[in-house]
Amino acid sequence: MSDEILYAMALTRLSGFNFQTALELYRSLGSCTSIYEHRHDIGDIIPDATPRLIAALDNWSDALTRSNAEMEFISRHGIHALTLNDPNYPQRMKECDDAPIIMYYKGTADLNQQHVINIVGTRRCTTYGQDIIRRFIADLRQMCPKVLVISGLAYGIDICAHRESLAAGYDTLGVLAHGLDQLYPPRHRDTAAEMVKHGGLITEFMSQTNADKVNFVRRNRIVAGMSDATVLVESAAKGGGLITCDIARSYNRDVFAFPGSVTSFTSEGCNNLIRDNGAALISNASDFVKAMGWQNDTELKKAQHEGIERQLFPDMGADEQTVVNILIKHNDIQLNILSVQSNIPIGKLTAILFQLEMKGIVKPLAGGTYHLII
Repeated sequence: MSDEILYAMALTRLSGFNFQTALELYRSLGSCTSIYEHRHDIGDIIPDATPRLIAALDNWSDALTRSNAEMEFISRHGIHALTLNDPNYPQRMKECDDAPIIMYYKGTADLNQQHVINIVGTRRCTTYGQDIIRRFIADLRQMCPKVLVISGLAYGIDICAHRESLAAGYDTLGVLAHGLDQLYPPRHRDTAAEMVKHGGLITEFMSQTNADKVNFVRRNRIVAGMSDATVLVESAAKGGGLITCDIARSYNRDVFAFPGSVTSFTSEGCNNLIRDNGAALISNASDFVKAMGWQNDTELKKAQHEGIERQLFPDMGADEQTVVNILIKHNDIQLNILSVQSNIPIGKLTAILFQLEMKGIVKPLAGGTYHLII
C-alpha cells in the first residue's frame, strides 16, 4: 500500500491536477503502481494519450522526490493518505468523474457514513442563517442520528454548520483548499482541533500548498461529491455555495435551499435557485428528511425504543432472514461478499435485497454496499 500511496502522490503532481486524465489512467491500468510500471510505454496502452502526457509520465524523478518528503510528513503528523483502492476512501466521491486519486485525511469520522450531507452558504451570514442552521441540525440529529455533516471551514455558514454539528453530537468534516500543514482561516483553529476528535479535516492537496483562489473551487467539488445532498443556507446572487450546488447537480445529487426575504441580499441566491428549479425548497429538517426518504430512520429508532428487535421484522422468508442475520453481524458489506457468506447467487440475492429494501429493512449505499437499518 505504501508504494501505491507514493505513486498516487507523484501521479497527481505529474498530471497537474487534470483530474479526468489521472482518473482515466487509473481506471485503465487499475492502480497507480501499474501506471508507474508502464511509464515508458503508456502510449501503447492508451492510444489516445497526448504527447504531453506521454512525456510527463516518462520521468517521475522530481515528483517521486517530492512525494517521498510528503510520505515523511504524513507519517509524522498522523495523516491518512487515502487512495482510490482504499476501502476508507469516500465511496460517494469515487463515483464522480473528477475524483482525486488521493486524499489526505486526519480525523475519526466514518467518511462512508450512512448519510452524508453538506451545508454551504455565504461567508456573511446573518442571525437568520445562524438560527436556521441551529434548528435544522438539532432537529435532524433527533430524526437521523447517523449523519456526517460536511462544509468548508470558511467564515459564515461553513463554520456555523461545523460548530452546531459538534454541539448536537454529530461528526463534522472540513474540506480544505490547502495542505494539512496549515489552517485557513487561522481564527478557526480551535474548532478545527475539536473536529479532528469528532469528525476530521480532509484535502486533496499536499503540504506546502497555499489556499489559492482556484483551490477553493476545486475544494467545492469534494464537498459536493462526498455528500448525498447539498443544503444551501443564505447566499448572495453569486457565491461559492451556488458553485457547490451546481456541481452537486452535475453529480445527480439532491440540492436544497432555505428561502429568505425577497429584500435580503443574503437570500437572493437561495431564492433565485428555488425559482429556477435548481434546488428544492425546505423550511425545516422534517422537510429535508421526507424529501430524502430517510423517514425509516425515525420509525425504526422509535421501534427500538419500544423494544422491537430487528429479528422480528414481519413477513421475512428464510433467505431474507439469512441475509438479515449476516448484516446484523457484519453490517455495510458489498454484494459479492454478501453472496459468498449467504451462499445465495448474486442474481437471486439482488431480488431478495430489493424486497428487503421495499420493507424498509435494508438500504443500498454507494459502492454496491448494503446497510441494515437500525
